[in-house]
Amino acid sequence: MSLSAIALSRELIRFNTVNPPGNERPCAEHLARLLDDAGFHVELIPFGDARAQLVASIGGQADHPPLAFTGHIDTVPLGAQPWSVDPFSGVIDGDKLFGRGASDMKSGVAAFVAASVQLAGRLAGTPGVLLVVTAGEETGCSGAEMLAGTGKLQRAGALVVAEPTGNKPLVGHKGALWLEAETRGVTAHGSMPDKGVNAVYKAARAVSALEQFDFNVARHPILGAPTLNVGTIQGGLNINSVPDRAVVGIDIRTIPSQTNARTCEHLASYLGQDVKLRTLIDMESVWTDPDDPWIGEVFEIAHNIAHTECEAAGAPYFTDACALKPALGSPPTVILGPGEIVLAHQTDEYCLTTRIDQATEIYSQLIENWCRRSLS
Repeated sequence: MSLSAIALSRELIRFNTVNPPGNERPCAEHLARLLDDAGFHVELIPFGDARAQLVASIGGQADHPPLAFTGHIDTVPLGAQPWSVDPFSGVIDGDKLFGRGASDMKSGVAAFVAASVQLAGRLAGTPGVLLVVTAGEETGCSGAEMLAGTGKLQRAGALVVAEPTGNKPLVGHKGALWLEAETRGVTAHGSMPDKGVNAVYKAARAVSALEQFDFNVARHPILGAPTLNVGTIQGGLNINSVPDRAVVGIDIRTIPSQTNARTCEHLASYLGQDVKLRTLIDMESVWTDPDDPWIGEVFEIAHNIAHTECEAAGAPYFTDACALKPALGSPPTVILGPGEIVLAHQTDEYCLTTRIDQATEIYSQLIENWCRRSLS
């Protein structure tokens, strides 16, 4: 069965899946019909009102797990700046396919679906492929976390995350630990501050301490050092009252030698009893040894097809692999997709159609190599 990845990318862009609210179900149903027609076993999994995710598989051998692909179909909002094109039209101008989600990451989803559909007729009796299409990634990988907790995911032998990389294979990314640090006080009239306890002062002392915080871990050779950023601070209701509550938003990016739980414990001890921490997002880092044989194969294929550099590197963003990799049995994982990360979330977002064709060819070669023992 023939399926154009570029045409499918355009079809997916035409579904408005801006998150919030998401509304991914119509897009997921469209993919489910295509995969069902190609002979896949497809399960559409509800994810709230007008939302859904899907898990599709074909082939399968008891002693050889499938090659897995994953991507999300929700997108970020359009932003305040006007677009020069209809963001949901999928218009092509030269080599550029425009639309919200073109790079992040509907072109990646379209490429692995197209590659899988094109080979579907040859995958029976082979290890096969497993496709995991998620919702809710842009608001903290909530869809992938839900899927990971359902027990519906089988063990995979390797995982490809089709996030935007310009078809350059990346072998990991930092984890994300987003925290809300709360301080409490006692309200009083602003003319009598001695009668109250100022929560903003407590928060200010905490912020000053956070600027000096030391993770006390060695840098990762590829991903670098962990980071901490204070992104927000809020406190008080009016200028002439002593504030009795303040909240600080903290964004921590962790590396493979850390666990988020231990990092949170370390920070809580460092800040002391005046600060209460609440976890908003908890995503562990993802890393695969670049000397893994399958990773070497991915690098070779990507270099031959897309002329990418064959050197280990990591993504600056986190992905659904945080939740899905453990649920799939912690297989070697690569992040590789046709989009460009610098175009993600931008006004007039686009993806190069040549990149989409390259990605489809790369994915097809990976599937063929994975299943080569049984492919004729």
